[in-house]
Parts: sequence; C-alpha cells; structure tokens
Amino acid sequence: MKSLMTAAAMAVLLASPAAAFDPANMTEAEREAFGEAVRGYIMDNPQVLVEAINAMEARRLEAEAENDKLLVAANSAALFEDGYSWIGGNPEGALTIVEFIDYRCGYCRRIAPELDKVVAEDGDIRLILKEFPILGQESDLAARYAIAVRQIAGGDAYKAAHDRLYELRGGVTIETLNALSADLGLDAQAIVQRMNTEEVSSEIRQNRQLAERMQIMGTPTFVIGPELLRGVPTAGLAAVIETIRAEAG
Repeated sequence: MKSLMTAAAMAVLLASPAAAFDPANMTEAEREAFGEAVRGYIMDNPQVLVEAINAMEARRLEAEAENDKLLVAANSAALFEDGYSWIGGNPEGALTIVEFIDYRCGYCRRIAPELDKVVAEDGDIRLILKEFPILGQESDLAARYAIAVRQIAGGDAYKAAHDRLYELRGGVTIETLNALSADLGLDAQAIVQRMNTEEVSSEIRQNRQLAERMQIMGTPTFVIGPELLRGVPTAGLAAVIETIRAEAG
C-alpha cells in the first residue's frame, strides 16, 4: 500500500506545476499522497533526518559564533582595556586572551595550569583575568581577596594569590585567607579591610555588568582575539589558539 501511495504522490508532483508544492494549492488527496510519499521516503532513509538535524545544528552554531563576535567587538574596550584587571603573559602580545574566572569553579581550576603553560610557551599572548564570582558567598569572598591583594600589593602578589586560591581545599573563610596572606608575606589586616570597600566592589560590579551584556553565564569563559569561547575547549587551548590565528591570517 505504501508503494502505491508513494507512486501516486510522485505522479502528482511530475504532472503538476511547481506551485503544487504549496499545500494551499493541493487537493486533499494530493496532500495526503504527498505526505505519505515524504513519510515513506524518511522511513526508508532515516539517515536523512540525522543529516537534517546535523545541518540545523551547524547553522545554529555558526549563527551563535557570529553573534558572539559582534558581542566581543561591541565590548572591546571593557574587555581589553578596562584599566583595572590583572594583565599577564606578554603585555605587548599580538593576541589577547581574556578569562572570566571563579575560584570555586572546578573547570577553572583544571584549565589554569594548561592556560599558564600555553601563555608561557607561546610568548606572544597578553592574558587578562576578570574576577566573576557566581558560585556563592565563598566565590565572592575569594574574588574580593584577590582584587584587594592586587590593589594593595600589585600584580605579582595577585598572581601568587590567584594560584593559591585555586589550590585551596575546604571552605574559603577570613581565617583561611589570613593564613594565605601570612604564607605570601602580605599584610592580612590591610587586605581584609580593603575587601569590602567600594574600590573592590566596583570591579566585581563592572565585570558582572560586562558579562550580562555579553550573555556570559558560566565560568570559565574565554575571549580569544575576536572569538568568544564558552567553557573548556575539548581540543585544548593551544589548538583553539592556532585555529583562531590561522583564520585571522
């Protein structure tokens, strides 16, 4: 029966003008025959559905990537030249990487050694870290501590504190942060006093506003040159960087 219906539908399509493909111009019998023909073809060739779904997903990802490039371009000043975020690697590097981080984020912790290795070995990468605490009170406390360290003791002290915050196991408390300050030779009292000031709160607030504009909702999120990368790349950072540079020419 199915083959008869399929044959009937094909006959309709061959005998009718192109307008027949518009259901509004088909008779009820023609629509039924056409529907049966399509259903029969899909049932006999299910891979067509997989191909269609893959094509739709590819178009969706391409559209999202283009939109993300526009977001990067529209927020370039806040991303690359905010005047307060820590800058590491080669400050004059041709390629800039921005990472939105949360010290309580397991993925951020795991990618940090890889990122440091890539930046050190490459030699032409300018790295910017943006404190983006989104995982609760301990995240906020850790971010405030890191910012206060940078504001009081400078960039080298910030990077040392940044690395140690990723290594912390257990809760983030004032006591653990004071102990960290002692280990790093920092003025614990001065840092704790700075943590709740407007100078620190302003940086976190600006980073959150930037993330909202860029539709960033998780960590780690990377901006690598003109590209926005949400999450940890499965191919590895080095491979992604190589691809982005190749596309840029």
